[in-house]
Amino acid sequence: MSATDVNVVHRRDRVVVLSGLAGVTALSWTYTIYVALQMSAMPMSGMGMPQWRPWGAVDFFLMFLMWAVMMVAMMVPSASPMIVTFASVHRRRLGKEDSLVPTAAFVAGYALVWGAFSLAATLAQWGLHQAALLSPMMVTTSPLLGGLLLVTAGAYQWSGLKHACLSKCRTPLGFLLTEWREGNGGALVMGLRHGGFCTGCCWALMALLFVGGVMNLLWVATIAAFVLAEKIAPRGLRVARVAGLGLIAWGGWLLLDGVR
Repeated sequence: MSATDVNVVHRRDRVVVLSGLAGVTALSWTYTIYVALQMSAMPMSGMGMPQWRPWGAVDFFLMFLMWAVMMVAMMVPSASPMIVTFASVHRRRLGKEDSLVPTAAFVAGYALVWGAFSLAATLAQWGLHQAALLSPMMVTTSPLLGGLLLVTAGAYQWSGLKHACLSKCRTPLGFLLTEWREGNGGALVMGLRHGGFCTGCCWALMALLFVGGVMNLLWVATIAAFVLAEKIAPRGLRVARVAGLGLIAWGGWLLLDGVR
């Protein structure tokens, strides 16, 4: 292909990938908003019922689905630079070979890791529910637990593991150069690894959903926006550490309030 043809193909790939990611994100936010509104309007029935009685298998599945879709809504925007870069690099390396299928495999690997996190979050929510530590809107009712989660998240913002994982997420091309694998299976593995780094970067922040409310849409959007800022802002690492200090201070205040 001529240079002009190559540029046209790259632009097409970029439009297709970004359009797909935007569509998935929009659908995920729509579902998340719908569930939040349903729970707010009918806290004693439907999706709100698991807060008032022991969970059954259907309740557990619905909560897992809620977490999984919410993670897609929150994390896909911040993962988009990596996904688009993967599609572009794949096209440049293999020329005429279609990059959309490997890109889909990469996204699938990334989503599988966050699906595993969603399962862990659902189990944590079930445990908190069993211990009567959650309100109907899935906010912890214990100042001590809330303070502990905040302090833990704040301290983690300063940890070496957080720094290492965030650095991987902030440099898409660097990640791809060191982690590249050929074929659709290789793309899946790369997606799994990127999902692992991303989860390592953000798991403590996601635990804060139990502090502000799993179904508090403003809180969900705030955490998603902060995760995006960490990954793409010019001084994202500094943003992460400054926020860590704020979280520690907030958590310390809650802990002091809880022991009074």
